[in-house]
Amino acid sequence: MSDVQKKFYVLRAISGKENKAKEYLEAEIKNTDLGEYVSQVLIPTEKTYSVRNGKKVVKERAYLPGYVLVEAALVGEVAHRLRNIPNIIGFLGGSDNPVPLRPSEVSRILGTVDEMQEQPNELDVQYLVGETVKITFGPFNGFSGIIEEVNAEKKKLKVMVKVFGRKTPLELAYTQVEKE
Repeated sequence: MSDVQKKFYVLRAISGKENKAKEYLEAEIKNTDLGEYVSQVLIPTEKTYSVRNGKKVVKERAYLPGYVLVEAALVGEVAHRLRNIPNIIGFLGGSDNPVPLRPSEVSRILGTVDEMQEQPNELDVQYLVGETVKITFGPFNGFSGIIEEVNAEKKKLKVMVKVFGRKTPLELAYTQVEKE
């Protein structure tokens, strides 16, 4: 077994079923001799941030939807067995003889994923002067206003809100508003 080198291959999975496919693969590796030929099963993921009810919510989603990376030595029936895992469509790049990823591609994919895991908690919402926003948190919850000023460094907005017929400036955090 030591003379056969393991390389990364890309398996196409049913979109949205990548985690299920990974579970099936890991169970197959654990319960059969497939573990001798397959060393890693990876789903590249990234963290996304959104604001719900004034709170920052972190979600993890597939960076490459529909794909599962497998580090394997494709000898004998291994490719056939991997192809027949539930929720797996086949290998990317042809089913007859799968083409391994180049080392530069693997390091780029894994490197980007590592970079994304280490990113500071950033909100992916961009606000522009003149946009209308709805306040979702705080004493002015439910009011709408127009953005007068954006301070991206501090993640603050100056919003003009009409209260009792008068325009009132409010300084609000990104987490306290949502776009209308």
